[in-house]
Amino acid sequence: MPEYSIDLKSKDYFLERLGSLDAERSSFISHYQETSEFVQPRRGRFSVEDRNKGDKRWGSIINARASLAHRVARSGMLAGVMSPARPWFSLSLMDEAMMEQQDVRTWLSSGEKILRMIFNESNLYSMAPHLIGEMLTFGTGAMLHVDDFDDVARFYTQTAGSYYLSQNHRYEIDTLVREFQMTVQQVVRKFGYPNCSTAVKDAYDKGNYEGWHTVIHFIEPNPSSDSRKPENVFKDWRSVYFEKGTDSGKDKSAFLRESGFDAFPAHCPRWDVTGEDVYATDWPAAMALGDIKMLQVEEKRKAQGIDKMVNPPMKGPPGLAQRRISTLPGGMTVYEGNEQNKLEPLYNVRLPIYELRQDIEAVERRIDEIFFKDLFLAITNIEGIQPRNQFDLVQRNEERLLQLGPVLERLHSEFLGPLVERTFDQAVKAEILPPAPPAIEGSELRVEFVSSLAMAQRAVATSSIDRITAYVGGLVGAGFEGVIQKFDADQAVDEYAKAIGVPPRIIRPDEVVAAERQQQQQQAMAQQSLQMGQGAANIAKTVSETETGESENLLTDMGKVVGG
Repeated sequence: MPEYSIDLKSKDYFLERLGSLDAERSSFISHYQETSEFVQPRRGRFSVEDRNKGDKRWGSIINARASLAHRVARSGMLAGVMSPARPWFSLSLMDEAMMEQQDVRTWLSSGEKILRMIFNESNLYSMAPHLIGEMLTFGTGAMLHVDDFDDVARFYTQTAGSYYLSQNHRYEIDTLVREFQMTVQQVVRKFGYPNCSTAVKDAYDKGNYEGWHTVIHFIEPNPSSDSRKPENVFKDWRSVYFEKGTDSGKDKSAFLRESGFDAFPAHCPRWDVTGEDVYATDWPAAMALGDIKMLQVEEKRKAQGIDKMVNPPMKGPPGLAQRRISTLPGGMTVYEGNEQNKLEPLYNVRLPIYELRQDIEAVERRIDEIFFKDLFLAITNIEGIQPRNQFDLVQRNEERLLQLGPVLERLHSEFLGPLVERTFDQAVKAEILPPAPPAIEGSELRVEFVSSLAMAQRAVATSSIDRITAYVGGLVGAGFEGVIQKFDADQAVDEYAKAIGVPPRIIRPDEVVAAERQQQQQQAMAQQSLQMGQGAANIAKTVSETETGESENLLTDMGKVVGG
Protein backbone atom coordinates (compact mmCIF):
# COMPACT_ATOMS: atom_id res chain seq x y z
CA MET A 1 0.00 0.00 0.00
CA PRO A 2 1.45 3.44 -0.89
CA GLU A 3 2.40 5.93 1.81
CA TYR A 4 0.06 8.90 2.35
CA SER A 5 0.77 12.21 4.05
CA ILE A 6 -2.56 12.01 5.87
CA ASP A 7 -4.10 9.20 7.88
CA LEU A 8 -6.86 7.76 5.66
CA LYS A 9 -8.71 6.62 8.78
CA SER A 10 -8.83 10.03 10.47
CA LYS A 11 -11.53 12.66 10.47
CA ASP A 12 -9.05 15.12 8.99
CA TYR A 13 -8.92 13.01 5.83
CA PHE A 14 -12.71 12.88 5.51
CA LEU A 15 -13.17 16.59 6.22
CA GLU A 16 -10.50 17.51 3.69
CA ARG A 17 -12.09 15.31 1.04
CA LEU A 18 -15.51 16.73 1.90
CA GLY A 19 -14.18 20.20 1.18
CA SER A 20 -12.84 19.09 -2.20
CA LEU A 21 -16.13 17.43 -3.12
CA ASP A 22 -18.05 20.54 -2.10
CA ALA A 23 -15.86 22.72 -4.32
CA GLU A 24 -16.43 20.31 -7.23
CA ARG A 25 -20.21 20.44 -6.83
CA SER A 26 -20.59 24.13 -5.97
CA SER A 27 -20.98 25.35 -9.57
CA PHE A 28 -24.09 23.21 -10.02
CA ILE A 29 -25.97 24.46 -6.96
CA SER A 30 -27.26 27.73 -8.44
CA HIS A 31 -28.53 25.87 -11.49
CA TYR A 32 -30.21 23.27 -9.28
CA GLN A 33 -31.92 26.01 -7.28
CA GLU A 34 -33.26 27.63 -10.45
CA THR A 35 -34.65 24.43 -11.98
CA SER A 36 -36.17 23.52 -8.63
CA GLU A 37 -37.77 26.96 -8.30
CA PHE A 38 -39.57 26.73 -11.65
CA VAL A 39 -40.33 22.98 -11.86
CA GLN A 40 -40.32 21.25 -8.47
CA PRO A 41 -39.93 23.84 -5.68
CA ARG A 42 -40.09 21.22 -2.94
CA ARG A 43 -37.18 19.18 -4.26
CA GLY A 44 -33.57 19.83 -3.36
CA ARG A 45 -31.74 20.50 -0.08
CA PHE A 46 -29.38 23.44 -0.53
CA SER A 47 -28.54 23.94 3.13
CA VAL A 48 -28.28 21.38 5.87
CA GLU A 49 -31.01 23.17 7.86
CA ASP A 50 -33.45 23.05 4.93
CA ARG A 51 -35.85 20.53 6.45
CA ASN A 52 -39.49 20.56 7.54
CA LYS A 53 -39.99 23.98 5.98
CA GLY A 54 -43.65 24.80 5.39
CA ASP A 55 -43.10 28.15 3.71
CA LYS A 56 -44.62 28.90 0.31
CA ARG A 57 -42.33 27.94 -2.55
CA TRP A 58 -44.54 28.01 -5.64
CA GLY A 59 -44.56 31.80 -6.03
CA SER A 60 -42.44 31.76 -9.19
CA ILE A 61 -44.83 29.43 -11.03
CA ILE A 62 -47.83 31.06 -12.69
CA ASN A 63 -48.27 28.52 -15.48
CA ALA A 64 -47.53 25.01 -14.15
CA ARG A 65 -47.12 23.40 -17.60
CA ALA A 66 -43.53 22.34 -16.84
CA SER A 67 -44.53 20.79 -13.52
CA LEU A 68 -47.33 18.87 -15.24
CA ALA A 69 -44.98 17.71 -18.02
CA HIS A 70 -42.49 16.65 -15.34
CA ARG A 71 -45.22 14.62 -13.63
CA VAL A 72 -46.19 12.89 -16.86
CA ALA A 73 -42.56 12.18 -17.75
CA ARG A 74 -41.82 10.77 -14.31
CA SER A 75 -44.87 8.49 -14.38
CA GLY A 76 -44.30 7.53 -18.00
CA MET A 77 -40.66 6.66 -17.47
CA LEU A 78 -41.48 4.59 -14.40
CA ALA A 79 -44.18 2.72 -16.34
CA GLY A 80 -41.93 2.42 -19.38
CA VAL A 81 -38.76 1.07 -17.74
CA MET A 82 -39.74 -0.58 -14.45
CA SER A 83 -43.49 -0.88 -14.09
CA PRO A 84 -44.52 -2.84 -10.98
CA ALA A 85 -47.55 -4.10 -12.91
CA ARG A 86 -45.60 -6.35 -15.28
CA PRO A 87 -42.14 -7.93 -15.69
CA TRP A 88 -39.44 -5.48 -16.76
CA PHE A 89 -36.31 -7.64 -16.56
CA SER A 90 -35.24 -11.20 -17.22
CA LEU A 91 -32.22 -13.24 -16.16
CA SER A 92 -30.04 -15.20 -18.53
CA LEU A 93 -26.50 -16.54 -18.81
CA MET A 94 -23.69 -15.34 -21.02
CA ASP A 95 -23.39 -18.91 -22.33
CA GLU A 96 -26.11 -19.16 -24.99
CA ALA A 97 -25.78 -22.94 -25.27
CA MET A 98 -26.48 -23.39 -21.57
CA MET A 99 -29.66 -21.37 -21.91
CA GLU A 100 -31.09 -24.19 -24.04
CA GLN A 101 -31.26 -26.43 -20.96
CA GLN A 102 -34.71 -26.55 -19.44
CA ASP A 103 -33.57 -26.82 -15.81
CA VAL A 104 -31.37 -23.74 -16.22
CA ARG A 105 -34.17 -21.70 -17.71
CA THR A 106 -36.60 -22.85 -15.03
CA TRP A 107 -34.16 -21.87 -12.26
CA LEU A 108 -33.59 -18.44 -13.78
CA SER A 109 -37.34 -17.94 -14.10
CA SER A 110 -37.77 -18.81 -10.41
CA GLY A 111 -35.05 -16.29 -9.57
CA GLU A 112 -36.88 -13.61 -11.53
CA LYS A 113 -40.08 -14.24 -9.56
CA ILE A 114 -38.25 -14.00 -6.24
CA LEU A 115 -36.57 -10.73 -7.23
CA ARG A 116 -39.90 -9.27 -8.35
CA MET A 117 -41.39 -10.31 -5.02
CA ILE A 118 -38.55 -8.52 -3.17
CA PHE A 119 -39.09 -5.37 -5.24
CA ASN A 120 -42.85 -5.44 -4.66
CA GLU A 121 -42.62 -6.00 -0.91
CA SER A 122 -39.84 -3.46 -0.34
CA ASN A 123 -40.11 0.30 -0.78
CA LEU A 124 -38.51 0.32 -4.25
CA TYR A 125 -41.60 1.44 -6.12
CA SER A 126 -42.19 4.31 -3.70
CA MET A 127 -38.57 5.50 -3.96
CA ALA A 128 -38.01 4.96 -7.71
CA PRO A 129 -40.40 7.75 -8.84
CA HIS A 130 -38.44 10.23 -6.72
CA LEU A 131 -35.18 9.05 -8.30
CA ILE A 132 -36.58 9.50 -11.81
CA GLY A 133 -38.00 12.87 -10.81
CA GLU A 134 -34.56 13.94 -9.56
CA MET A 135 -33.07 13.03 -12.94
CA LEU A 136 -35.69 15.08 -14.77
CA THR A 137 -35.24 18.11 -12.49
CA PHE A 138 -31.52 17.99 -11.67
CA GLY A 139 -30.06 15.50 -14.16
CA THR A 140 -28.50 13.31 -11.45
CA GLY A 141 -30.13 10.89 -9.04
CA ALA A 142 -28.86 9.01 -5.99
CA MET A 143 -30.45 6.06 -4.22
CA LEU A 144 -29.04 4.05 -1.33
CA HIS A 145 -29.58 0.28 -1.63
CA VAL A 146 -28.91 -1.49 1.66
CA ASP A 147 -29.63 -4.83 3.31
CA ASP A 148 -32.84 -5.19 5.30
CA PHE A 149 -33.77 -7.98 7.69
CA ASP A 150 -37.50 -7.85 6.90
CA ASP A 151 -37.55 -7.01 3.17
CA VAL A 152 -34.09 -8.26 2.07
CA ALA A 153 -33.47 -4.87 0.41
CA ARG A 154 -34.32 -1.30 1.37
CA PHE A 155 -34.02 1.86 -0.72
CA TYR A 156 -33.55 5.54 0.15
CA THR A 157 -33.63 8.23 -2.55
CA GLN A 158 -31.52 11.33 -1.87
CA THR A 159 -32.30 14.78 -3.20
CA ALA A 160 -29.97 17.22 -4.95
CA GLY A 161 -27.81 19.32 -2.67
CA SER A 162 -27.77 16.76 0.15
CA TYR A 163 -25.04 14.55 -1.29
CA TYR A 164 -21.70 14.61 -3.09
CA LEU A 165 -20.41 12.18 -5.73
CA SER A 166 -17.04 11.09 -7.07
CA GLN A 167 -16.06 8.61 -9.75
CA ASN A 168 -13.14 6.31 -10.52
CA HIS A 169 -10.83 6.12 -13.53
CA ARG A 170 -13.54 4.32 -15.51
CA TYR A 171 -15.96 7.22 -14.93
CA GLU A 172 -18.12 5.05 -12.69
CA ILE A 173 -19.59 6.58 -9.54
CA ASP A 174 -17.85 4.90 -6.60
CA THR A 175 -18.20 7.47 -3.79
CA LEU A 176 -21.32 8.90 -2.16
CA VAL A 177 -21.13 11.40 0.70
CA ARG A 178 -24.24 12.58 2.52
CA GLU A 179 -24.55 15.61 4.77
CA PHE A 180 -27.78 15.73 6.76
CA GLN A 181 -29.18 16.41 10.18
CA MET A 182 -30.58 14.04 12.78
CA THR A 183 -32.28 14.68 16.10
CA VAL A 184 -30.54 13.77 19.33
CA GLN A 185 -32.92 10.87 19.79
CA GLN A 186 -32.27 9.58 16.27
CA VAL A 187 -28.49 9.73 16.71
CA VAL A 188 -28.59 7.83 20.00
CA ARG A 189 -30.95 5.15 18.72
CA LYS A 190 -29.10 4.61 15.47
CA PHE A 191 -25.50 4.64 16.70
CA GLY A 192 -25.73 3.95 20.42
CA TYR A 193 -25.17 6.26 23.36
CA PRO A 194 -21.45 5.38 23.92
CA ASN A 195 -20.51 6.34 20.33
CA CYS A 196 -22.12 9.80 20.45
CA SER A 197 -20.36 13.09 21.02
CA THR A 198 -20.37 14.87 24.35
CA ALA A 199 -22.83 17.44 23.00
CA VAL A 200 -25.33 14.75 21.98
CA LYS A 201 -24.94 12.90 25.27
CA ASP A 202 -25.50 16.06 27.31
CA ALA A 203 -28.60 16.93 25.28
CA TYR A 204 -29.95 13.40 25.64
CA ASP A 205 -29.33 13.37 29.40
CA LYS A 206 -31.25 16.65 29.72
CA GLY A 207 -34.18 15.31 27.71
CA ASN A 208 -33.57 17.59 24.71
CA TYR A 209 -34.39 14.82 22.23
CA GLU A 210 -35.45 17.08 19.34
CA GLY A 211 -32.26 19.10 18.98
CA TRP A 212 -30.63 18.79 15.55
CA HIS A 213 -27.02 17.75 14.82
CA THR A 214 -25.20 17.51 11.49
CA VAL A 215 -24.01 14.04 10.48
CA ILE A 216 -21.64 13.13 7.64
CA HIS A 217 -21.87 9.74 5.95
CA PHE A 218 -19.02 8.61 3.69
CA ILE A 219 -19.28 5.59 1.35
CA GLU A 220 -16.08 5.12 -0.65
CA PRO A 221 -13.62 2.43 -1.81
CA ASN A 222 -11.92 0.97 1.22
CA PRO A 223 -8.12 1.49 1.21
CA SER A 224 -7.87 -1.24 3.87
CA SER A 225 -9.96 -3.86 2.09
CA ASP A 226 -8.85 -7.44 2.68
CA SER A 227 -10.95 -10.37 1.47
CA ARG A 228 -9.13 -12.71 3.88
CA LYS A 229 -10.61 -10.94 6.89
CA PRO A 230 -14.31 -11.50 7.73
CA GLU A 231 -14.94 -8.20 9.54
CA ASN A 232 -17.06 -5.76 7.52
CA VAL A 233 -14.53 -2.94 8.05
CA PHE A 234 -12.28 -4.81 5.60
CA LYS A 235 -14.86 -5.06 2.81
CA ASP A 236 -14.32 -3.41 -0.59
CA TRP A 237 -16.36 -0.32 0.31
CA ARG A 238 -16.26 1.35 3.68
CA SER A 239 -19.09 3.24 5.36
CA VAL A 240 -18.22 5.86 7.97
CA TYR A 241 -20.55 8.09 10.01
CA PHE A 242 -19.36 10.99 12.13
CA GLU A 243 -20.70 14.21 13.59
CA LYS A 244 -19.57 17.39 11.89
CA GLY A 245 -17.95 19.98 14.10
CA THR A 246 -17.79 17.78 17.20
CA ASP A 247 -15.67 14.93 18.51
CA SER A 248 -17.31 11.53 18.84
CA GLY A 249 -16.46 9.58 21.97
CA LYS A 250 -13.19 10.01 23.81
CA ASP A 251 -10.90 9.79 20.80
CA LYS A 252 -10.92 12.61 18.26
CA SER A 253 -10.52 10.08 15.45
CA ALA A 254 -13.48 7.96 16.61
CA PHE A 255 -16.63 7.73 14.47
CA LEU A 256 -20.27 7.14 15.13
CA ARG A 257 -20.05 3.93 13.11
CA GLU A 258 -17.62 2.13 10.83
CA SER A 259 -18.80 -0.69 8.59
CA GLY A 260 -18.50 -1.87 5.00
CA PHE A 261 -20.14 -3.32 1.90
CA ASP A 262 -19.13 -5.97 -0.61
CA ALA A 263 -20.44 -3.79 -3.45
CA PHE A 264 -21.15 -0.08 -3.86
CA PRO A 265 -24.53 0.30 -2.09
CA ALA A 266 -25.87 3.18 -4.16
CA HIS A 267 -27.27 3.78 -7.63
CA CYS A 268 -26.45 7.16 -9.17
CA PRO A 269 -27.89 7.39 -12.71
CA ARG A 270 -27.31 10.54 -14.75
CA TRP A 271 -29.35 11.88 -17.66
CA ASP A 272 -26.34 12.88 -19.78
CA VAL A 273 -22.70 13.58 -18.98
CA THR A 274 -20.04 15.59 -20.76
CA GLY A 275 -16.56 14.09 -20.76
CA GLU A 276 -15.18 13.42 -17.31
CA ASP A 277 -17.88 15.40 -15.47
CA VAL A 278 -19.25 13.72 -12.36
CA TYR A 279 -22.69 15.32 -12.36
CA ALA A 280 -25.09 15.40 -15.29
CA THR A 281 -24.62 18.34 -17.64
CA ASP A 282 -27.83 18.06 -19.65
CA TRP A 283 -31.36 17.18 -18.54
CA PRO A 284 -34.97 18.16 -19.45
CA ALA A 285 -35.57 20.83 -16.78
CA ALA A 286 -32.30 22.57 -17.64
CA MET A 287 -33.02 22.46 -21.36
CA ALA A 288 -36.54 23.81 -20.87
CA LEU A 289 -35.62 26.46 -18.30
CA GLY A 290 -35.61 29.35 -20.80
CA ASP A 291 -39.03 28.40 -22.13
CA ILE A 292 -40.35 27.90 -18.60
CA LYS A 293 -39.26 31.39 -17.56
CA MET A 294 -40.67 32.85 -20.77
CA LEU A 295 -43.96 31.10 -20.12
CA GLN A 296 -44.24 32.67 -16.66
CA VAL A 297 -43.55 36.15 -18.07
CA GLU A 298 -46.12 35.75 -20.84
CA GLU A 299 -48.77 34.47 -18.45
CA LYS A 300 -48.07 37.36 -16.11
CA ARG A 301 -48.26 39.92 -18.92
CA LYS A 302 -51.45 38.37 -20.24
CA ALA A 303 -53.06 38.52 -16.81
CA GLN A 304 -51.93 42.15 -16.39
CA GLY A 305 -53.31 43.05 -19.81
CA ILE A 306 -56.66 41.43 -19.11
CA ASP A 307 -56.80 43.15 -15.72
CA LYS A 308 -56.17 46.56 -17.32
CA MET A 309 -58.81 45.90 -19.96
CA VAL A 310 -61.40 44.95 -17.35
CA ASN A 311 -60.34 47.44 -14.70
CA PRO A 312 -58.33 50.18 -16.48
CA PRO A 313 -56.72 53.20 -14.78
CA MET A 314 -59.14 56.15 -14.92
CA LYS A 315 -58.92 59.92 -15.32
CA GLY A 316 -61.50 62.61 -14.57
CA PRO A 317 -62.14 66.22 -13.40
CA PRO A 318 -60.75 67.52 -10.10
CA GLY A 319 -64.20 67.44 -8.56
CA LEU A 320 -64.05 63.67 -8.42
CA ALA A 321 -61.08 63.72 -6.07
CA GLN A 322 -63.34 64.04 -3.04
CA ARG A 323 -66.12 61.84 -4.36
CA ARG A 324 -66.62 58.13 -4.06
CA ILE A 325 -66.64 56.47 -7.46
CA SER A 326 -68.85 53.43 -7.84
CA THR A 327 -67.34 50.62 -9.88
CA LEU A 328 -70.24 48.20 -9.39
CA PRO A 329 -72.39 47.11 -12.35
CA GLY A 330 -75.24 49.64 -12.62
CA GLY A 331 -73.59 51.97 -10.14
CA MET A 332 -73.77 55.77 -10.64
CA THR A 333 -71.26 58.50 -9.87
CA VAL A 334 -72.59 62.11 -9.96
CA TYR A 335 -70.21 64.99 -10.58
CA GLU A 336 -70.05 68.33 -12.37
CA GLY A 337 -68.30 68.28 -15.70
CA ASN A 338 -68.67 68.40 -19.44
CA GLU A 339 -67.97 66.18 -22.41
CA GLN A 340 -64.33 67.15 -22.47
CA ASN A 341 -63.90 66.68 -18.74
CA LYS A 342 -65.47 63.32 -17.99
CA LEU A 343 -64.56 60.13 -16.18
CA GLU A 344 -62.82 57.81 -18.69
CA PRO A 345 -59.88 55.37 -18.99
CA LEU A 346 -56.50 56.99 -18.82
CA TYR A 347 -55.44 54.89 -21.81
CA ASN A 348 -56.96 52.03 -23.77
CA VAL A 349 -55.38 48.55 -23.59
CA ARG A 350 -55.95 46.47 -26.70
CA LEU A 351 -54.44 43.10 -25.80
CA PRO A 352 -54.01 40.70 -28.74
CA ILE A 353 -55.20 37.78 -26.62
CA TYR A 354 -55.51 35.32 -29.50
CA GLU A 355 -51.96 35.90 -30.73
CA LEU A 356 -50.60 35.83 -27.18
CA ARG A 357 -52.45 32.59 -26.47
CA GLN A 358 -50.98 31.09 -29.64
CA ASP A 359 -47.45 32.00 -28.56
CA ILE A 360 -48.06 30.61 -25.07
CA GLU A 361 -49.30 27.35 -26.59
CA ALA A 362 -46.20 27.16 -28.77
CA VAL A 363 -44.00 27.55 -25.68
CA GLU A 364 -46.04 24.89 -23.87
CA ARG A 365 -45.59 22.51 -26.79
CA ARG A 366 -41.83 22.99 -26.67
CA ILE A 367 -41.80 22.22 -22.96
CA ASP A 368 -43.90 19.09 -23.55
CA GLU A 369 -41.53 17.99 -26.29
CA ILE A 370 -38.45 18.48 -24.11
CA PHE A 371 -40.03 16.32 -21.41
CA PHE A 372 -41.10 13.68 -24.00
CA LYS A 373 -44.69 14.05 -22.82
CA ASP A 374 -46.35 12.59 -25.95
CA LEU A 375 -43.94 9.67 -26.04
CA PHE A 376 -44.43 8.78 -22.39
CA LEU A 377 -48.20 8.98 -22.69
CA ALA A 378 -48.04 6.65 -25.69
CA ILE A 379 -45.95 4.15 -23.71
CA THR A 380 -48.18 4.40 -20.65
CA ASN A 381 -51.26 3.69 -22.77
CA ILE A 382 -49.81 0.41 -24.06
CA GLU A 383 -51.63 -2.55 -22.54
CA GLY A 384 -49.25 -5.37 -21.84
CA ILE A 385 -46.21 -5.95 -24.03
CA GLN A 386 -47.83 -7.24 -27.20
CA PRO A 387 -45.48 -7.13 -30.18
CA ARG A 388 -48.04 -5.43 -32.39
CA ASN A 389 -48.45 -2.52 -29.98
CA GLN A 390 -44.69 -2.20 -29.57
CA PHE A 391 -44.10 -2.22 -33.32
CA ASP A 392 -46.78 0.40 -33.84
CA LEU A 393 -45.21 2.50 -31.13
CA VAL A 394 -41.83 2.36 -32.83
CA GLN A 395 -43.39 3.37 -36.13
CA ARG A 396 -45.12 6.37 -34.55
CA ASN A 397 -42.31 7.55 -32.29
CA GLU A 398 -39.10 6.35 -33.92
CA GLU A 399 -37.30 9.70 -33.83
CA ARG A 400 -38.22 10.39 -30.19
CA LEU A 401 -37.18 6.89 -29.19
CA LEU A 402 -33.81 7.52 -30.78
CA GLN A 403 -33.48 10.70 -28.70
CA LEU A 404 -34.32 8.76 -25.55
CA GLY A 405 -31.94 5.93 -26.40
CA PRO A 406 -28.83 7.30 -24.62
CA VAL A 407 -30.88 7.99 -21.49
CA LEU A 408 -32.20 4.44 -21.49
CA GLU A 409 -28.70 3.06 -21.83
CA ARG A 410 -27.60 5.08 -18.81
CA LEU A 411 -30.64 3.99 -16.82
CA HIS A 412 -29.90 0.37 -17.66
CA SER A 413 -26.17 0.55 -16.93
CA GLU A 414 -26.17 2.93 -13.95
CA PHE A 415 -29.42 1.98 -12.22
CA LEU A 416 -31.55 -0.95 -13.35
CA GLY A 417 -28.74 -3.40 -14.13
CA PRO A 418 -26.87 -2.83 -10.85
CA LEU A 419 -30.21 -2.81 -9.02
CA VAL A 420 -31.11 -6.32 -10.21
CA GLU A 421 -27.58 -7.66 -9.72
CA ARG A 422 -27.23 -6.34 -6.17
CA THR A 423 -30.69 -7.59 -5.21
CA PHE A 424 -29.80 -11.00 -6.66
CA ASP A 425 -26.68 -11.07 -4.46
CA GLN A 426 -28.81 -10.09 -1.47
CA ALA A 427 -31.23 -12.93 -2.24
CA VAL A 428 -28.31 -15.36 -2.44
CA LYS A 429 -27.00 -14.12 0.89
CA ALA A 430 -30.48 -14.47 2.42
CA GLU A 431 -30.66 -18.06 1.05
CA ILE A 432 -34.10 -17.63 -0.46
CA LEU A 433 -33.22 -18.79 -3.98
CA PRO A 434 -33.79 -22.44 -4.99
CA PRO A 435 -30.70 -24.65 -5.43
CA ALA A 436 -28.98 -23.84 -8.71
CA PRO A 437 -28.34 -26.55 -11.32
CA PRO A 438 -24.75 -27.82 -11.06
CA ALA A 439 -24.16 -26.99 -14.73
CA ILE A 440 -24.27 -23.22 -14.15
CA GLU A 441 -21.63 -23.11 -11.43
CA GLY A 442 -19.20 -20.33 -12.26
CA SER A 443 -21.36 -18.98 -15.10
CA GLU A 444 -21.81 -15.24 -15.51
CA LEU A 445 -25.30 -13.85 -14.99
CA ARG A 446 -26.77 -11.42 -17.50
CA VAL A 447 -29.69 -9.04 -16.99
CA GLU A 448 -31.95 -8.31 -19.95
CA PHE A 449 -34.71 -5.71 -19.94
CA VAL A 450 -38.20 -6.49 -21.17
CA SER A 451 -40.03 -3.33 -20.12
CA SER A 452 -42.40 -1.61 -22.50
CA LEU A 453 -39.87 1.03 -23.47
CA ALA A 454 -37.03 -1.48 -23.88
CA MET A 455 -39.30 -3.71 -25.95
CA ALA A 456 -40.37 -0.76 -28.08
CA GLN A 457 -36.76 -0.13 -29.03
CA ARG A 458 -36.03 -3.82 -29.54
CA ALA A 459 -39.14 -4.28 -31.69
CA VAL A 460 -36.94 -3.38 -34.66
CA ALA A 461 -35.44 -6.87 -34.28
CA THR A 462 -38.85 -8.53 -34.49
CA SER A 463 -39.78 -6.51 -37.57
CA SER A 464 -36.64 -7.76 -39.34
CA ILE A 465 -37.57 -11.36 -38.48
CA ASP A 466 -41.08 -10.72 -39.79
CA ARG A 467 -39.69 -9.38 -43.06
CA ILE A 468 -37.26 -12.25 -43.68
CA THR A 469 -39.96 -14.79 -42.83
CA ALA A 470 -42.36 -13.20 -45.31
CA TYR A 471 -39.61 -12.97 -47.92
CA VAL A 472 -38.65 -16.64 -47.63
CA GLY A 473 -42.33 -17.61 -47.68
CA GLY A 474 -42.79 -15.63 -50.87
CA LEU A 475 -39.87 -17.39 -52.55
CA VAL A 476 -41.21 -20.81 -51.59
CA GLY A 477 -44.63 -19.84 -52.93
CA ALA A 478 -43.01 -18.78 -56.19
CA GLY A 479 -41.60 -22.26 -56.68
CA PHE A 480 -38.15 -21.94 -55.08
CA GLU A 481 -38.75 -24.67 -52.49
CA GLY A 482 -35.05 -25.25 -51.95
CA VAL A 483 -34.57 -21.85 -50.34
CA ILE A 484 -36.36 -23.10 -47.22
CA GLN A 485 -33.13 -24.89 -46.32
CA LYS A 486 -31.49 -21.47 -45.83
CA PHE A 487 -34.00 -20.47 -43.16
CA ASP A 488 -33.66 -21.79 -39.58
CA ALA A 489 -37.24 -21.53 -38.33
CA ASP A 490 -36.39 -22.90 -34.88
CA GLN A 491 -33.75 -20.25 -34.29
CA ALA A 492 -36.10 -17.58 -35.61
CA VAL A 493 -38.65 -18.56 -32.95
CA ASP A 494 -35.98 -18.38 -30.22
CA GLU A 495 -34.77 -14.96 -31.35
CA TYR A 496 -38.31 -13.61 -31.68
CA ALA A 497 -39.23 -14.87 -28.21
CA LYS A 498 -36.11 -13.31 -26.73
CA ALA A 499 -36.79 -9.97 -28.42
CA ILE A 500 -40.32 -9.66 -27.02
CA GLY A 501 -39.54 -11.09 -23.59
CA VAL A 502 -41.54 -14.31 -23.75
CA PRO A 503 -41.35 -16.39 -20.52
CA PRO A 504 -38.82 -19.23 -21.03
CA ARG A 505 -41.28 -22.00 -20.18
CA ILE A 506 -43.37 -21.18 -23.25
CA ILE A 507 -40.57 -21.95 -25.72
CA ARG A 508 -39.49 -25.58 -25.57
CA PRO A 509 -35.75 -26.39 -25.51
CA ASP A 510 -34.03 -27.52 -28.71
CA GLU A 511 -33.12 -30.96 -27.32
CA VAL A 512 -36.75 -31.69 -26.32
CA VAL A 513 -38.00 -30.66 -29.76
CA ALA A 514 -35.24 -32.69 -31.47
CA ALA A 515 -36.10 -35.78 -29.39
CA GLU A 516 -39.80 -35.49 -30.25
CA ARG A 517 -39.03 -35.02 -33.94
CA GLN A 518 -36.76 -38.09 -33.91
CA GLN A 519 -39.46 -40.11 -32.22
CA GLN A 520 -42.04 -38.93 -34.76
CA GLN A 521 -39.63 -39.83 -37.56
CA GLN A 522 -39.07 -43.30 -36.12
CA GLN A 523 -42.80 -43.82 -35.76
CA ALA A 524 -43.33 -42.69 -39.34
CA MET A 525 -40.63 -45.08 -40.57
CA ALA A 526 -42.12 -47.93 -38.56
CA GLN A 527 -45.55 -47.19 -39.96
CA GLN A 528 -44.10 -47.07 -43.47
CA SER A 529 -42.33 -50.43 -42.92
CA LEU A 530 -45.51 -51.95 -41.59
CA GLN A 531 -47.44 -50.71 -44.59
CA MET A 532 -44.78 -52.12 -46.95
CA GLY A 533 -44.89 -55.47 -45.17
CA GLN A 534 -48.65 -55.59 -45.39
CA GLY A 535 -48.42 -54.76 -49.09
CA ALA A 536 -45.98 -57.62 -49.72
CA ALA A 537 -48.20 -60.06 -47.83
CA ASN A 538 -51.20 -58.98 -49.86
CA ILE A 539 -49.28 -59.51 -53.08
CA ALA A 540 -48.20 -62.99 -51.96
CA LYS A 541 -51.74 -63.86 -51.01
CA THR A 542 -53.03 -62.66 -54.33
CA VAL A 543 -50.39 -64.69 -56.19
CA SER A 544 -51.12 -67.83 -54.19
CA GLU A 545 -54.83 -67.56 -54.85
CA THR A 546 -54.46 -67.11 -58.60
CA GLU A 547 -55.26 -70.50 -60.32
CA THR A 548 -53.46 -71.58 -63.55
CA GLY A 549 -54.85 -75.09 -63.89
CA GLU A 550 -57.11 -77.61 -62.22
CA SER A 551 -54.96 -78.07 -59.09
CA GLU A 552 -52.19 -75.57 -59.41
CA ASN A 553 -51.92 -71.81 -58.94
CA LEU A 554 -49.60 -69.05 -60.00
CA LEU A 555 -47.37 -69.52 -56.96
CA THR A 556 -46.73 -73.24 -57.69
CA ASP A 557 -46.04 -72.40 -61.32
CA MET A 558 -43.46 -69.82 -60.23
CA GLY A 559 -41.90 -72.43 -57.95
CA LYS A 560 -41.59 -74.87 -60.80
CA VAL A 561 -39.96 -72.22 -62.95
CA VAL A 562 -37.46 -71.39 -60.25
CA GLY A 563 -36.78 -75.04 -59.52
CA GLY A 564 -36.03 -75.73 -63.12
